[in-house]
Amino acid sequence: MARVNDNEIQSNTINIIGNGTSIIGDIQCEGDIRIDGNLKGTLISKGRLVIGPTGLINGEISCRNAEISGKVEGKIKVAEQLSLKATSKISGDISTSKLAIEPNALFTGTCNMSGNQIHNATTKTQLIEQKETVK
Repeated sequence: MARVNDNEIQSNTINIIGNGTSIIGDIQCEGDIRIDGNLKGTLISKGRLVIGPTGLINGEISCRNAEISGKVEGKIKVAEQLSLKATSKISGDISTSKLAIEPNALFTGTCNMSGNQIHNATTKTQLIEQKETVK
């Protein structure tokens, strides 16, 4: 896909953190990202996250879709579908709309699958706060 102008970001952008690479800090990306190395920090992606079998994330994750084959220690927020592969090891809380877990995947923590209810509850709270401010 070509860029229309320099300010537009390609929707099919793929970022890769390779095996043997370690990052300490936060990552924010518009496109998809694959982690085969180590990340200690927060990862925010508007696209799809893939954590390979050698990937390790110690921190918070927020993305649209995720497929995890590696290890995650921290909170995971996925807007649509989270897929935990057989080699995955998750230690932390999960919030997602849809969850698929293969046999032998390890998960320790809590899972909230309220989907759109999270968004609706937030919107209702914001509306109530706005009405109280107007009075």
